[in-house]
Amino acid sequence: MSEIVNLANDIFQPLIKLGAPAMMFIVLTLLAIAMRVKVSKAIEGGLKLAIALTAIGQIINLLTSNFSVALQAFVKSTGIHLSITDLGWAPVATITWGSMYTLFFLLILVILNVIMLAINKTDTLDVDIFDVWHPAFCGILILYYSHNNLLLATCFVIILGTLKLMNSDLMKPTFNDLLDMPDSNPTTTTHLNYMMNPIIMVFDRIFDKCFSFLDKYDFDAATLNNRIGFWGSKFAIGAYLGVFIGVLGRQTVVQIFTLAFIGATCLELFSFIGSWFISAVEPLSQGITNFLSKRLKGRKFNIGIDWPFIAGRAEIWAVANIMAPVLIVVALILPGNGILPLGGIIAMGITPALLVVTRGKMIRMIIIGVFEIPIFLWAGTAIAPCVTALAKTIGAFPKGVATGTLISHSTCEGPVEKYLSILIGKFGGNPSLQSGAIVVLALVAYLLLFFWYAKQMQKRNAEYARIAKLADK
Repeated sequence: MSEIVNLANDIFQPLIKLGAPAMMFIVLTLLAIAMRVKVSKAIEGGLKLAIALTAIGQIINLLTSNFSVALQAFVKSTGIHLSITDLGWAPVATITWGSMYTLFFLLILVILNVIMLAINKTDTLDVDIFDVWHPAFCGILILYYSHNNLLLATCFVIILGTLKLMNSDLMKPTFNDLLDMPDSNPTTTTHLNYMMNPIIMVFDRIFDKCFSFLDKYDFDAATLNNRIGFWGSKFAIGAYLGVFIGVLGRQTVVQIFTLAFIGATCLELFSFIGSWFISAVEPLSQGITNFLSKRLKGRKFNIGIDWPFIAGRAEIWAVANIMAPVLIVVALILPGNGILPLGGIIAMGITPALLVVTRGKMIRMIIIGVFEIPIFLWAGTAIAPCVTALAKTIGAFPKGVATGTLISHSTCEGPVEKYLSILIGKFGGNPSLQSGAIVVLALVAYLLLFFWYAKQMQKRNAEYARIAKLADK
């Protein structure tokens, strides 16, 4: 494994020194050309990604440099120590893609997907190349804490990749139901945020047993969103956040207005520029799809894309609007939390999995979501040292943030997987019987919970099949 690491260093270190935008432009373009994508399309994708990386970095600088003064004043006046800067998903994705190991894990996961398709262990072809950064970051966490134990990191990434593909197959009938899609539609997703499904399923079963009477008070999300209207928009939430931080930091009226406008601008642009990342990898995703389709002729398979194909369901946005203020309140009072939600205030790492498991029952989504928030905040706090070190290593540390400040993401997808990665990494860095036993117990519990969840989904899918059969008669 050390030879692989040294080879990767020799190949990618010159690229890393160019900076994340230039590096990813070159890498993405060459990968797309290797997959026989038209040269102009390959260059277009590479340029889009480089522009998105550059733009998101400038927005982060704008947000953090202006909010840091108020946050420092808030910490000083209240004694509440929330010193970790929340960058949101896009900058953390940028930082992760800046690591040479992300491309290595991408290769591992593509090979895994091909093998599982070939031996009929999945029906999903994962073309969501960009979001490989989620499992890759878990691998990087292990490398960080284990002092570069690539074998441990690779094994865990393979476990995650296998479970994600299995989960995408399990969820497919639910997606058909939620979006009224025919069985012939191949759309599903392998996104890591749906790996929260097993934990949510536990809460959902508790609701079934003890609180099912609450379902009769459920309400329509589309109606709620229409009533909220402008007040729940991204830029409105950004403005509230600016006012909130300004008041907490005892800023002047002029400074509060400035923070409100900057917050509104940044949250709106986060979402807009975030879509560029997805479109940037479309040529490469299509190239991989074409490549594998030619080699698996006649095979019908699902296509795993990014999670937003289900974003048309109003429940996702209604619950996200409700979660935003709850996130801040919980962050202020939660023991062990060191991060104040800023970039992650629109809780897209939380709401999609809630929708799938509860099938759009709003009351369940909200209550279970509140119980989930601490898991995400603690995970965001725990991964901050690794995110910060990686950002500095690749030269992507935000310029507007003080050098000694930690950076992270408050609602980063896969919080449980992040904890497991840290446990495995610490064991790899300092092996002992006790740490080994903890890792084994944690992995066994994680896998048992997943396979219990899989059985629940199989029962649900059998019911879908039974209903479809009756409808055909």
